Amino acid sequence: MKSADSVDIKAFIDARKMSPYQWLVLVLCFLIVMMDGLDTAVMGFVAPVIMHDWNVSRAAFGPVMSAAMVGLAIGALAAGPIADRIGRKKVLIASVFCFGLFSLICAFAESPIQLVTLRFLTGLGLGAAMPNSTTLLSEYVPTRSRSLLLTIMFTGFNFGSGAGGFVAASLIPHFGWRAVFMFGGILPILSIPLLLWLLPESARLMLVRKMATERIAATLGRVCGYPFGQDVRFTAPEPAIAAKAPVRMLFADGYAVSTLMLWVTYFMGLLIIYLLTGWLPTLIKDAGLPVERAAAITGMFQLGGTVGAVAVGFAMDRMDRNAVIGAAYLLGGVFIFALGMGTLKSNLLPVLVTCAGFFMSGAQTGLNALAPTCYPTRARATGVSWMLGFGRLGGILGSLVGGALLSLGFSFATVFSVLAVPALIAAVAIVMNRLALRFITSPVADA
Repeated sequence: MKSADSVDIKAFIDARKMSPYQWLVLVLCFLIVMMDGLDTAVMGFVAPVIMHDWNVSRAAFGPVMSAAMVGLAIGALAAGPIADRIGRKKVLIASVFCFGLFSLICAFAESPIQLVTLRFLTGLGLGAAMPNSTTLLSEYVPTRSRSLLLTIMFTGFNFGSGAGGFVAASLIPHFGWRAVFMFGGILPILSIPLLLWLLPESARLMLVRKMATERIAATLGRVCGYPFGQDVRFTAPEPAIAAKAPVRMLFADGYAVSTLMLWVTYFMGLLIIYLLTGWLPTLIKDAGLPVERAAAITGMFQLGGTVGAVAVGFAMDRMDRNAVIGAAYLLGGVFIFALGMGTLKSNLLPVLVTCAGFFMSGAQTGLNALAPTCYPTRARATGVSWMLGFGRLGGILGSLVGGALLSLGFSFATVFSVLAVPALIAAVAIVMNRLALRFITSPVADA
């Protein structure tokens, strides 16, 4: 490549093999998402012990379970537009510090009110981290393997959530529930220097924001392992350079229907996942099994989702992405329905939980990988974060409704059998998203 060449950043990345530094970016984003998953799921694992220690009913503990979800929604909605304006890296590092700090402080809570406040503040950071990790990685990996690599990154969430169950099972009997929050807070804080040193800014966003060519060349050259000449000129031949505000772009040029279908799908998926993972440990404990066993079985949902995410991502790079995700939601609904038809003491319980996680969490992860391809660079973080933010309302509803239904005496079978309905709605909505994408007047060329 001559020094005076014009370089299309996306085409340049697509034409080359993954460099060691691009793999490092994947590892760093995986680490962020893993810590996000651990701190998001931790409340479900410690809830039975806290309710016992503080003598709090399930209904009264519902706000504690949903507080982080409210913060997650607000954090996601705010972080996308901010990151599209000031940069992915700054927002990512600030978000990791935020959820690490407040998770650590949760260890010193002395009342449900304090815990609600601290979990809300933790959620602000958690909500900001996920969409910006997604967006940053999607802009540094080639299109041909983007879905697989993004879903591999998102297995970090499942791994962190699942590992949280085993961490809780190990720490609670010896050190109590406060030690679990300490673990979840110290780890993100210790990672900050590493992220400051190694995490790059998005070269495509730097171009959109009209930053100096030398800075873009240095960043892209460092990540891709290529020495650009002084006269290089970078281009981004896509709607990314349009002068519309990021939020407006979600509903302009035919994007509105696709945006709404993504929101509905994500909402339904999180409603299922957070109701199941948030309340399953309590249900299993109430059935007479020890809290360690309850945490371990629930952790199998996330670990099943880890394998499912990779399988879904692999399939998405080879088949129609929307169809793959829709099929996974449908099969997830089948196994959740089967879970409701079984008993909590059945030998099949771990198998059904794992299979439900494989398809349900796999579909949700696949949706995270799909969303960045639906929007141009200037609105990409906003599009992903608003989908995540709206979807978090489903997580809030799942957390609150789960506790309310169980307090009203609804059976395990009734609660989880009904969850098959939102799984079906999610499957239909994502297929409709595929149809809606055909009517976009300014397509993003596979982003």
